[in-house]
Amino acid sequence: MKIALIQQEYYGTKEETIKVTVSKIQEASKNGTQLVILQELHQTHYFCQNENVDVFDLANSWEDDIQFWGNIASQNSVVLVTSLFEKRAAGLYHNTAVVFEKDGTVAGKYRKMHIPDDPGFYEKFYFTPGDLGFEPIQTSVGKLGVLVCWDQWYPEAARLMALKGADMLIYPTAIGWFEADEEDEKQRQLNAWIAVQRGHSVANGIPVATVNRVGFEADDSGVLAGTQFWGNSFVFGPQGEYLAHANHQNEEIIYCEVDLQRSENVRRWWPFLRDRRIENYSDLTKRYID
Repeated sequence: MKIALIQQEYYGTKEETIKVTVSKIQEASKNGTQLVILQELHQTHYFCQNENVDVFDLANSWEDDIQFWGNIASQNSVVLVTSLFEKRAAGLYHNTAVVFEKDGTVAGKYRKMHIPDDPGFYEKFYFTPGDLGFEPIQTSVGKLGVLVCWDQWYPEAARLMALKGADMLIYPTAIGWFEADEEDEKQRQLNAWIAVQRGHSVANGIPVATVNRVGFEADDSGVLAGTQFWGNSFVFGPQGEYLAHANHQNEEIIYCEVDLQRSENVRRWWPFLRDRRIENYSDLTKRYID
């Protein structure tokens, strides 16, 4: 299966950003891509750098956004993984990945479960934790375990998707550096981010695809300087082998051939699921074991 990860910048407005995204989807489709994955909250700037109640207006187009991206998936005959700002009800919003089938219908959606609250990443102000569980989404190209950004640090989420039959894990994400950080600290953060997701591929014996944005986005509140998103979108195979890897600064369509059948062989060689001692894992439901 040929997949494409679209790593791109924010172009100042939703309209201009979407125009670029659509052109890249069209290019990927012409190049024989079956599955296209977009980055977290790809329609707009990463608005969670500060807290502003007016930003909730961005979610008013939720239903129109669903219609729009369904049409794009259909026009280009691709399975499309999007990341949208969902307005569920007045005062109730989610960070939601919506997956569209090649005919434009909604194959399924996932509401982000792990919500960060750190300087420059004030997502708890905007998003309610998801309540759809960790459920893989069945599509014509396979069963997709779609998670979102902060979820990537949690092996429990990856494992539950794998235990429910996900053929691959997918992470739309938006993460970057603060300019004030020392260069060695920036590298440690990047290495940790890559390492934890590489571990998910090895521990579960399935591919992992992660797409991140690039470019500098200022904090319009003036409290922080802003965030330099670090790109580095990648695909790992089921043994943690690099199949594709982007750089930290350029827009790029990252193409990759993924053989989902290879997971069968890897799991025969390394039967980690067979050897799990499930009778001894009940404490995992506790916050901390005192």
